[in-house]
Amino acid sequence: MNIRTAAAALAAAALLTLTACEGSDTTSSSKPDAAAQDTNDQTEQEPTPADTAGTDTDTSDADTGAAENAELPNVVGQDLQAAQDAAQAAGFYVLDDQDASGQKRLQVFDRNWTVCSQEPEPGTHPTDTPVTLFAVKDGESC
Repeated sequence: MNIRTAAAALAAAALLTLTACEGSDTTSSSKPDAAAQDTNDQTEQEPTPADTAGTDTDTSDADTGAAENAELPNVVGQDLQAAQDAAQAAGFYVLDDQDASGQKRLQVFDRNWTVCSQEPEPGTHPTDTPVTLFAVKDGESC
């Protein structure tokens, strides 16, 4: 076994051992203090309608998780990495890439691939819309 690999394995084992032991306090009981629990039960109460009167119950788009609209750029003809960067810069983070040749190859090094088409088409879309980029290896035709 390579010395560096062995050293890395030992370091990882030591780190796991230290993190597994962290937080174990042998001086305290595993049972909660009854007195502390009783006082917490008395002080925590559900708010009554009178307590919540006047609070703002209006929900905004941020509360409901609604995505905002943004302009998806046309990335056809760009290398796959630049296309992904452009989509993310526009606010689109749900990205997928596919082999446009139909060979189902994985795009390991994105800079060696050229985008042939995209779904959805360029334009205004919600930012949570999945964007699929279909690409071929550099030098191949779409």
